[in-house]
This record gives sequence, C-alpha cells and structure tokens, in this order.
Amino acid sequence: MNKPQTLGELRGSGYKVIPVKDEIRQNLIRKMRQKETLFPGIIGYEYSVIPALVNAILAKHDVILLGLRGQAKSRIVRQLFTLLDEEIPVIKGSEINDNPFAPVSKFAVDLVRECGESTPIEWIHRSRRYGEKLATPDVTIADLIGDIDPIKAASQRLHYAHEGAIHFGIVPRCNRGIFAINELPDLQPRIQVGLFNILEEKDIQIRGFNIRIPLDIMLVFTANPEDYTNRGNLITPLKDRIDSQILTHYPRSLEESIRITDQEAQIKREGKTVSVPRYFKEIIEQIAFEARKSEFVDQKSGVSARLTISAMENLISNAERRAILLDDDVILPRICDLPHVLPGLTGKVELVFEGEQEGSVKVSKALVGKAVRETFKRYFPDPLRKRQRAAHEGGGASRQQGNDDPEYGRIIQWFEAGNKVEISDDMPRDAYFRELDRVKGLRELTRKHMPSVDEKLELPSVMEFVLDGLHQNSKIAKDEVDHMTAYKDLVGSIFTGQGKLYEED
Repeated sequence: MNKPQTLGELRGSGYKVIPVKDEIRQNLIRKMRQKETLFPGIIGYEYSVIPALVNAILAKHDVILLGLRGQAKSRIVRQLFTLLDEEIPVIKGSEINDNPFAPVSKFAVDLVRECGESTPIEWIHRSRRYGEKLATPDVTIADLIGDIDPIKAASQRLHYAHEGAIHFGIVPRCNRGIFAINELPDLQPRIQVGLFNILEEKDIQIRGFNIRIPLDIMLVFTANPEDYTNRGNLITPLKDRIDSQILTHYPRSLEESIRITDQEAQIKREGKTVSVPRYFKEIIEQIAFEARKSEFVDQKSGVSARLTISAMENLISNAERRAILLDDDVILPRICDLPHVLPGLTGKVELVFEGEQEGSVKVSKALVGKAVRETFKRYFPDPLRKRQRAAHEGGGASRQQGNDDPEYGRIIQWFEAGNKVEISDDMPRDAYFRELDRVKGLRELTRKHMPSVDEKLELPSVMEFVLDGLHQNSKIAKDEVDHMTAYKDLVGSIFTGQGKLYEED
C-alpha cells in the first residue's frame, strides 16, 4: 500500500497522530497481549526491573534507571525505541519531526502556509526517533537544546534575532520520539536546570527568543548512585521532576549470571569445537559473586557483569592458544588456564585502600581461589568436614588434620610421601592426563563424584580441579611459576619455604 506523500493525502487517509507516550503505551499493551518478549536479551529482571518499567510506561512517565555499572541500564534504554510505531509521517525537511497536522517550527509552519494540502510528507523509521547522549562535563545547553547558528544566519542573510537562525540541539531533534541521557549526574548542575522545562512544561526556549516550542517526547535517564558523590550529583529539583526511579541490580543467582555470560561472551572459535564444562562456568561466575562481597573491593562502585564476560573470553582464548599450538580440534579449558583470566579482572574491580595495598593482581588471584573453593564444594565433599566434626567432638590436634579422611586420604598421603605433580598450560592432552594419573586415588575419586565426564576429553581437567580444590582448602600446596603449576605436600612446602597456606579472610 502506498503511503500518503502530501498533507492532503494524509488527511484523506484518516491517519491520526497520537502523543508519543500514548503510542509507546499502546504498542506495549499489544506486545503484552501477544505474549511477545518485551526486552530480548535482558536476563534476571523478569520479576523486578521489567515490571517496574512496564508500570512506568503504562503510566506515561519519564524514567530514570538507577544502578551500579554493568547492570544493563543502557541496553534496556536502547530497546525502548522498539515500542514506537515502525514509521510515522513528518513534514518533509523538518529538523524536529513536525507533526503534519500541528507544525511548531518556523520552517514547517511557513511550508504549510505556502503549500497547503500539497505540503510534502515523508515517513521516518522509528530508529530516527531515538536519540542518546552520554553526559560529560563539557556538554552544553546548545548541545541539548539549541543555539543561534551564525553560519545559517549568514548564508540565509538572517538577523540573529530571526527564528530561522536557530540551530536545534539533540533534544528537539528527537521530538515525537525518545531521548536518553546516560550518566545524568555527570551533567553540570546549570545544564541539568535546562532540562526543567522539558520535564515539567514539555517545551523549550532558546536564548532570548520570545518563543516556546512544545515538544512531544519521552525522556529516559540512567545514573550510577556512586556518581552522585564521586563525579557529580543529580540536583534535587530535577530528580523530583522525573516520574519513576527504577533500581537495577546484579544477577541474584548463579544460573542467571551463567545465562548472561553465555549470551554475551564471544566463545565460538572458527575451525574448532569449544567445550566449556559446567563447573568452569560456575567458577567464572563465582569470581564476581566473591568480588561483590570482598572487603578489598569497593562495593559502592560495583562489580560489572563485564568482568565475567571478559574472564570467560580470556579463559577460552588460552585454551584456544593451546589447541592451536598442539593442533587439537577441541578447545577445552583446564584449571591451569585460570591465571590467564586475571587481565579480565584487574581492570574491572575498584579496590578500597586495603585492597590497593595488597595489589590488584593479588586480590584477583584470591578471588579466583575462593571461586574454585566454593565451586569445588558443589561437586565434591567438603575437605574440611573431618576437621570441623573433630573440633566439635573435642578431638585433638592430630585428629583435626583430617588427612585420614577416606575421601581424600589416599591422594593426600601420596603427596605426603614426597611426590608432586607438575603440569603446564601448553601440555599435550595425553601427557597432561598421564601426569595427573600418577596421583593414587585421584582418578577413582573423580569418577565417583562426577561419573558422567568424558574419559579422555574432560576427565583430566576434572582431576586437576580436584587437586586445586584440595589446595584451596589447605590440604596440599601449589606453586605457580610462569606457565608451570606444581602440586605437592603442604607441610613440606611450608618448612622449605616454597609454599604457603591459603589465607582465609
């Protein structure tokens, strides 16, 4: 069907222009009735953020999403334009998407006066009705609202007091659409004041012009509460004029976190099969959970979901590097690959003073170790359970050692006999398996608690997982030098000064 191309044709078609918030509301209701996914790719907000946002849209509110870094605020905002109609008519050539039936700019008013029902109409896609600006201290009123354009005035021989000399900013150019400001507190207070009229009166005034241009617009903001004190603040009168404040949050469960990383991380590698065991996914996500409760990490700054995404990509990349060097067809991570996730961690955690003293690398290594320890307990018996029970029963120091635990006794005794395991992250799979299989009882214990793992492909990595779990629970020692990892007796390494106990918080 041909779309109307003139004002007269548009009027004759019976087309009705409705306010943008009503348009968004109607499309939202239609999607809800048709059981469509409102915000694809947004995980973990099904019963918190999304219902609150739906309520705000139904109420025709301007909205601010308030939350720490990496909580999908910008992603949600950038999906709002999908609630607009696919196309709408505007007066052709208008800078501010003038409503053909009620133009407000001088250009559009003059054109309608001159052409009448023959005024040309164009149809614009909804993507052109969405605008976004990252708030920075150098943003000006001219950027957002507009100013006098001396070049336009000179080229058209207009006086500076002529309305045609106005250059519209990004906000009026989003008329009949959605405009978003990310990190709102970064705007200078005097610039925030410039948003008052838009929120309250839905119009703008530029410089000293005795005109007010009404806008039909939905305003959406994002902000990090930490920015209120660190980089700027959100002035109270502006905050009061924003109808709905919606709080975002980090994933509340390990499963949600895994789904987010699976969706976002670039783990597919051309020419090779990538296999990531479930426990590795849990370890990576557990790192973020440990960071979000660590005393060394600044909790007010938050720990972004991008941390686990980067960590997973680095983990897979090191496994890919090994597969390339050894000409393997399958990319499968090993525990000895975990040190290579550190570059994805150190730049994404803000440390408190005590953390800065420890150093970002040391803190990140500790977070990885805690993640391995917590994940290990989900698959294998707690190596400390014997010690805890003996202490409860009043057992002596010798009983609290726990080395006679039937689950891990053979493995620990093998190391106590002076044996050690040396592996590297570039070891061929068969050599890697043979080295780990030297540990008495290791293969049997691994098969007992994880019987479904593939014998040749996954079993060696799980066996190393057991050794690292014992190390993180202070049962055996571990040395890491460059790309080499050695597991050995804990007590012997302490006396020789070549190892140390894992330090609990």
